[in-house]
Amino acid sequence: MISFRIDSRSGAPPYFQIVQQVKVALRLGTLQVGDKLPTVREAAAAATVNPNTVMKAYRELELEGLVASRPGSGTFIQRTLAGPSLGSHEALCRTLRHWLHEARAAGLDDDSILALVGDTMSAREESDIA
Repeated sequence: MISFRIDSRSGAPPYFQIVQQVKVALRLGTLQVGDKLPTVREAAAAATVNPNTVMKAYRELELEGLVASRPGSGTFIQRTLAGPSLGSHEALCRTLRHWLHEARAAGLDDDSILALVGDTMSAREESDIA
């Protein structure tokens, strides 16, 4: 079962962080169709947020067709975001971990790594357009 973590320093609203964490789990195959999300109370207690925050996140996920609430039963995953490349994730993760190790050895901190990845992705998108 997924456990939500709220980063108070991120600047993103807590409900949005919950939505994004569910979407990441769906993309990575951690959550699959039929899986049950934590109850609103469980999620709120674990993430130390107001239950209304979790309800707002679950409502947004429901509006996007990713989850469905079943009164008395809970909230369940309805649709996945994982693509056909899911099988290659393990090998890609090994390569990425190696690259991260090299980046840290070169003196890059988390913010610098994220900036480098974001810039590289943007440059690739621009070259795809040209």
